[in-house]
Amino acid sequence: MFAVWDMSHGVQKILYVIIAVTGVPLNLVAIVILSRGKCGLSTCTTRYLVAMAAADLLTIVTEVILYQIIGFYFPGSFLSITPVCSVIDVLMFTATDCSVWFTVTFTFDRFVTICCQKLKTKYCTGKTAAVVLTTTGVLFCLKNAPRYFPWEPLVLIDNIPWFCDLKDNVFTDPGWVGYDWLDTVLTPFLPFAAILLLNALTVRHILVASRVRKGLKGQSKGENRSDPEMESRRRSVVLLFTLSGSFILLWMTAFVNVIYYQVSGKGSDFNDSEWIFHRVGILLSDFSCCTNTFIYALTQSKFREQVIRAAQYPVTSLLLFINKSAY
Repeated sequence: MFAVWDMSHGVQKILYVIIAVTGVPLNLVAIVILSRGKCGLSTCTTRYLVAMAAADLLTIVTEVILYQIIGFYFPGSFLSITPVCSVIDVLMFTATDCSVWFTVTFTFDRFVTICCQKLKTKYCTGKTAAVVLTTTGVLFCLKNAPRYFPWEPLVLIDNIPWFCDLKDNVFTDPGWVGYDWLDTVLTPFLPFAAILLLNALTVRHILVASRVRKGLKGQSKGENRSDPEMESRRRSVVLLFTLSGSFILLWMTAFVNVIYYQVSGKGSDFNDSEWIFHRVGILLSDFSCCTNTFIYALTQSKFREQVIRAAQYPVTSLLLFINKSAY
């Protein structure tokens, strides 16, 4: 076990730095570019994508930088004082929950847009998106507030409590056991079920609607006419399925690990292979916070244009300054 820990410890230190170095600028770029509203997306969609990028950024800051990297490279820093690391735990789980559930709310919004034409005009608006996102964020802040209390100091040094150690009653107290089950159901059980169900219903609706539209337009007889409505829907579906598919794949290992943990009741008593599987699941779920910007760039041509313009801006500004200075 110690040999596995030493090897995985060094690998994790490198991988978490890579996640932080790539994830922070990528999410900042996504937030800035999407907030400008020049990517050809509706206000509703833009707000969901900005919220997802912001939640991913907060997850990287709290989970990857403050918890993992600081713990690896700067053990015993002031962040290890018991009240501080308790707050970090609350912020870390809140950011993760928001990152996951903002993906669910976006998936539901796309489902309504594609499958529920009567509800679309009322629900798929910027105002509704703001209300949904704010409510979701507040609820998960309240849900994770109790996470501050199950910790106790591991040692006292000069009357200062250091490190966070779980209290013994956390594993036996019915309240904390129930809270742990609630946390597991909310993230990731319900998100997985909701995303898979909504995507399945969306696919079913698209297939039925596509057959109907082709029949009405005579395409079933070999004609090949352009259909702007179906093309617009196709772009929306590509973005939806790519984002939700990436989420499902990268969270799958952590999802399976949570099921195994709840069924076996092992807690943290892992053997070598179980420990590696556990850590890989955490790494992949953290890495999911870095992928959305790549997905936007791959699926949205106007987003790519804005990224290219942003990258060219410093160079063009410098050239203009040099030209003005020359005259």
